[in-house]
Amino acid sequence: MEDLAHLSGATVRTIRAYQDRGLLPRPERRGRANVYADAHLVRLRQIADLLDRGYGLASIKELLEAWDAGRGLGGVLGLVAEVDGPWTDEEAARISRAELNARFGGVPDDTAVAEAVQLGVLEPVPGDDDSFLVPSPQELALAVELHAAGVPLSAISAHLRELRGRVEHIAARFLEFTTEHVFARYLDGPHRPTDADAAEAASLVRRLRPLAQKTVDAELARAMRSLAVRSLREHLGAGDVPTSAVRRRDVAIPTETMWAVERLVGAEHAAEFISLAAEREVRARALDGLAASHGTSSDLGEEP
Repeated sequence: MEDLAHLSGATVRTIRAYQDRGLLPRPERRGRANVYADAHLVRLRQIADLLDRGYGLASIKELLEAWDAGRGLGGVLGLVAEVDGPWTDEEAARISRAELNARFGGVPDDTAVAEAVQLGVLEPVPGDDDSFLVPSPQELALAVELHAAGVPLSAISAHLRELRGRVEHIAARFLEFTTEHVFARYLDGPHRPTDADAAEAASLVRRLRPLAQKTVDAELARAMRSLAVRSLREHLGAGDVPTSAVRRRDVAIPTETMWAVERLVGAEHAAEFISLAAEREVRARALDGLAASHGTSSDLGEEP
């Protein structure tokens, strides 16, 4: 119950009161423990949202009962639950302070821990000063790997702050885009959406949720590949390749060809595209030559 209170922002007393009024289901009993699930957290957020809209607890109970029975504002509340639900399959985990210290070199760093709590990478567990909740174990694992590679914790925190700001901008633009082109027909009407409208919108949210992350993953992979190749080429050109071996030559390209390339990849990427295309052709011809040479040698070695 303390964990549920911490995650929802409600007090333990409020949670007990909601249970007594029938607004919140009882927890699942596992042995001697009472276990709350994501459904309890979603229900608490629904109650808070309806309270903010001016509904009283008695009215909220009727609405929630109607939703559970498949009547009334079920579609609208279902849409709220869908949007407010988890946007990742990752499950939160607990970690002790001793385990945390061990994963980061065995030296306690209260400043770094405080920074991680401020960023939400770690969340204090109420009543347990020696444990933390980790909302994203993958994010923590990445920090561990970077630190093991020699990156200071202060640099990791600074990078996360910068990254988070950029990602939140991407998320905001995605929401603006989908609201304008997908959800406007449900939100801009003169009347509240019907249950059918809200149910359809909730289905769209359910389908778009994984696509948003996959799109970002694909674009990040593309950008990393492009930038990594460019960075490697720059480092090899500056270090491993002697200056005398680097030659530059202006090559005339037909105007029609340049226009075609610019239409394909954009004017800002045209030069890089032509360079990579030429490099790929050179490598292909080198492989063809190697294959031909190998084939000729084999032929010469055969018995007549």
